[in-house]
Amino acid sequence: MNKNAAATEAVHIRNVLRYLKRFKNATIVIYIDDRILDSSLYTDHIRDISMLHEAGLKTIIVPGARKRIDEVLTRAQISWNIVNGCRITGPEAMPLIKMAAFDTSNRIMTSLAGEKKTAVIGNWVRARGKGIIDGFDYGTSGAIDRIQTDALRAIMDEGFIPIFPSIGWSLTGKPYNISSVQLASEIAVALHAHKLFFMLQDAYASESEFTIPPSYTRSKDGRLAAMNIEETKEFLTLNGSGVEKGGTPKDHILKLLELGLYACTNGVERVHIIDGSQDGSLPGEIFSDFGFGTMIYKNNYGGIRNMTAEDIPDVLALMRPFTERGILLRRTEDSLAGCYQDYIVYELDGGIRACAALHLYSDMQAEIAGVAVDENCSHMGIGPKLITYLFDRARQSGAKSIFVLTTQTADWFEQQGFAEADIHTLPEKRLALWSPQRRSRLLRKKIQ
Repeated sequence: MNKNAAATEAVHIRNVLRYLKRFKNATIVIYIDDRILDSSLYTDHIRDISMLHEAGLKTIIVPGARKRIDEVLTRAQISWNIVNGCRITGPEAMPLIKMAAFDTSNRIMTSLAGEKKTAVIGNWVRARGKGIIDGFDYGTSGAIDRIQTDALRAIMDEGFIPIFPSIGWSLTGKPYNISSVQLASEIAVALHAHKLFFMLQDAYASESEFTIPPSYTRSKDGRLAAMNIEETKEFLTLNGSGVEKGGTPKDHILKLLELGLYACTNGVERVHIIDGSQDGSLPGEIFSDFGFGTMIYKNNYGGIRNMTAEDIPDVLALMRPFTERGILLRRTEDSLAGCYQDYIVYELDGGIRACAALHLYSDMQAEIAGVAVDENCSHMGIGPKLITYLFDRARQSGAKSIFVLTTQTADWFEQQGFAEADIHTLPEKRLALWSPQRRSRLLRKKIQ
C-alpha cells in the first residue's frame, strides 16, 4: 500500500471509530422494503444489521410487506386498490394480509438467527380502524394509536432485536393493516430514536428527478446528501408532496421525505433514505460523513465555528497534504498554538473538514491564510463559505481590503472575486515575511 492510500485508509478508520463512539447505545429503527428480501444483497444487509447490533446500536426492524401482500391476494383472487396510501380491501382479505405481513417478519427473524442474533416479533402496536372519511370507507386499513415503548425498551435492554409486522391491534384484539413506513416513523418518534432508516431498492434523490437548490449538500456523484429541517420544507415546496400509491420512485421518495420531516420535527435526530441496491449502504451511511443516501437532520451536522487549541492536531492533519504539495506553508503545533484564535474550522459530524485564518493589520488590511478543505468535501462549496465568513468578519473589524498570497490557487481565489495586485502594497510587517524564492502572488479584494 502506498503512502497516500495508507493515509486515506487511516482517515476512514478514524471516521468509523468516531462514529462508533458517537452512536454507542443509540437506538435505530430500520424500515426494509420487502423487495430487498429477494435481492442478491439481502444476506449482506442482514449481516450488516447484525454487526451494527454487536457494535452496541439498539436495533428495531420494520419490514415492508406490500409485495408479499400483493402476491397473496392475487393468488387468492381478492381485489384491492390503493387510496391515499392505504390498501382498501374487504374483511375477507385481512387473514391473508396478516399472514403475508408475518411471513416477511419471520423471514427476517430466521435470517438474523443465522447470524446468531435473537429477534422477537411482537404485537406492540395499538391501532384503530381509519373508518369512514369524507364518505369513503377505509375498511381494514388502520391508524396507529400507540406504541408500547416500555415493553420495547425492556426487550432491547435484554439484547433482542424487535421486528414489527405491518399489523396493529385494537383493544379488543381486532387486526388492522397499517403502513410500514408510517409505522417506522411513529416507532422512531415514540422512542426518540437517534436514527430512522428507510431502505429501498434504487432510492436515489438526484437532479435528474428533483429540483435541488444549488446551496444544498451533494455527494460527489450529484446525489442529494443532507438537508436540515428548513431545507427539507423548502425541498418539498419545490418538488410537491409525495403520494404513496404504488406510483413512481419519485412519489415514494417524496413520501419518505415527508415522514422524515415529521420524525425530525418530533424528536428523531436523523432520518436516512438509503439505497438497498448498494452493498454496505447501511454501515456506509452511519459511519461516513456523506454515506450512501439522503439524510434529514435536526441539528449538529455541520457548520463553521472558531478554532480551539484542542483542534490543533486535526488542523495540522488536514493541512498536511497541501503542505506536502507546496500549496500551503508548513505550520507547526507551536506556530498554530500562537495564532489559533485567528482560525475558523468547518466541522462535519465532529470531524474537522476545513480551516482558514483571518489576520488583521494596523493599516486596515486583512489577510486570509491557511485555507484547506478536505478533498472528500471539495464538492460541497465549503471553501467559498469560509471565504465569505471571513470577508464579513474583516468588514466588521473595519478592514478596507482583504488579500491572499498563493502559489497554486490563484484561479480559485479569482473566482471568489480577488484580483492580482502589486506585492509592494502588502503591509510592511507582512512584506518582510514574503519570500522571493517562493514567489507567492498577491491577490486582493476591496471591502465596500
